[in-house]
Amino acid sequence: MNGLIGKKLGMTSIYDNNGKNVACTIIEAGPCVVTQVRTEETDGYSALQLAYGDRKIKNTPKPLMGHFKAAGLEEPLHKVKEFRDMNLGKQLGDEVTVADVFAEGDKVNIVGTSKGKGFQGVVKRHGFGGVMQQTHGQHNRLRAPGSLGNSSFAAKVMKGMRMAGQMGNEQVKLRRLQVLKVFPEQNLILIKGAVPGHKGAYVFIEK
Repeated sequence: MNGLIGKKLGMTSIYDNNGKNVACTIIEAGPCVVTQVRTEETDGYSALQLAYGDRKIKNTPKPLMGHFKAAGLEEPLHKVKEFRDMNLGKQLGDEVTVADVFAEGDKVNIVGTSKGKGFQGVVKRHGFGGVMQQTHGQHNRLRAPGSLGNSSFAAKVMKGMRMAGQMGNEQVKLRRLQVLKVFPEQNLILIKGAVPGHKGAYVFIEK
């Protein structure tokens, strides 16, 4: 599985070959640095560990700083991730660019953290309809969840009940998104559709 670590820059739209306007997400994919090479002989599996993004030295633990220095890096990087069975012939300290991994028309999976929306009620979080009418004295029940638990038997709210709570800020994986354009000089790729996360959020792109 080949892949890169990237950063979501925002959204735009382009026209395809049929003249249709297509919404797409701009991602700065790499360049990533190889910080560790896993092999079958030493680790029992093959993988490349990549690192990407700026990070301050004062916020980097010393063991992690030593790990970066072993790869020949003077400055620490922010995100580190392994990609299993990634065979590009790269060695420790080499750079992996967007041109090494992706091409126009590829299908990719993208993992990111969705935008946090705080504590939300059941109408926004789960799409409940509410009471929707103010009759029989129900003046304050328009967005209420309704009954939650059982009466005599069980006499409790069952686990898994859809209720109000924290919404968003979760890891989301979108599968088989299409790569529309690749710009090797700027390390940019255009992905068809939306990608989870805010502007500037880190994402993992898997091929």
